[in-house]
Amino acid sequence: MNFVSSASFTPAPLLRDAMRHLVSGVCIVTAGLGDDQAGMTVTSATSLSIDPPTMIVCINRSSSVWQRIQRYRHFCINILADHHNEIAERFAGHGGLRGAARYAGANWKILETGAPALDGALAAIDCDFESHVEWHTHAVVLGSVRALQTSSGAALVYSHRQYGSYSTARPNAAGSPLSSRSDRRN
Repeated sequence: MNFVSSASFTPAPLLRDAMRHLVSGVCIVTAGLGDDQAGMTVTSATSLSIDPPTMIVCINRSSSVWQRIQRYRHFCINILADHHNEIAERFAGHGGLRGAARYAGANWKILETGAPALDGALAAIDCDFESHVEWHTHAVVLGSVRALQTSSGAALVYSHRQYGSYSTARPNAAGSPLSSRSDRRN
């Protein structure tokens, strides 16, 4: 076990390394209308409350998605299936695509708020922007759920800069429902 504490303590790289141990579900947060759309890959989305249905997601305040959430007062959290790793990469900024160009090559629909929902996502959770807390570089964004759509399949997960797959219905040969892929993000 390593313990780091001193005047030379630089928490950012150490925290980044520590958080790589956490296996997280992969989502795309979308916002905007028409040609004024933005989206980003996140691992920081979760339900805050079931009654009333409320979601929480952490968004960098310098991102175009944050601008669209504020402008249009909506967002959609799209929980990705294990075959969506290319979409996750595109919305993470790989390939240099921005804005509405990131949406090409996938089928999208509108549920209630106008935010794009990924056709075939394990879940598309369409939210009205309710409130936020600005904290350092990010906003903790709260949204009231207006509509949702679900499907079945294995989830795309991320840990140690690598995508993997998780399904309770399909355990691998070792008996664990978690498997790894060689797809890496830098």
